[in-house]
Amino acid sequence: MRLFVLFLGWMFLGALPAQAQYAAQQDAEYIATLKAVVNYKIDDEENLKDIESLRENQVFARKLTRMMNKLQNTRSKNSTNRRIYNILLKAGRDIYRELD
Repeated sequence: MRLFVLFLGWMFLGALPAQAQYAAQQDAEYIATLKAVVNYKIDDEENLKDIESLRENQVFARKLTRMMNKLQNTRSKNSTNRRIYNILLKAGRDIYRELD
């Protein structure tokens, strides 16, 4: 009986890294889906003219640069970066589920 309990404990602890890896892979799938859909919709006929106009807008370019400077792609993310990441994950998850 004791051996069985030890075996179950070992199996449980062995499953944790696999679950974490699966969750990280799912997050990556959601982010990749979001990026692909955004890239696709940027070239949408309805958006193309407005997107081109924004690309030429210097005020918007400076503002966008300031906003992007608040983000970071390091493992230790600040609270703003974590909130943005969670918003992106949720959007990617929603789009993934809608299109799947």
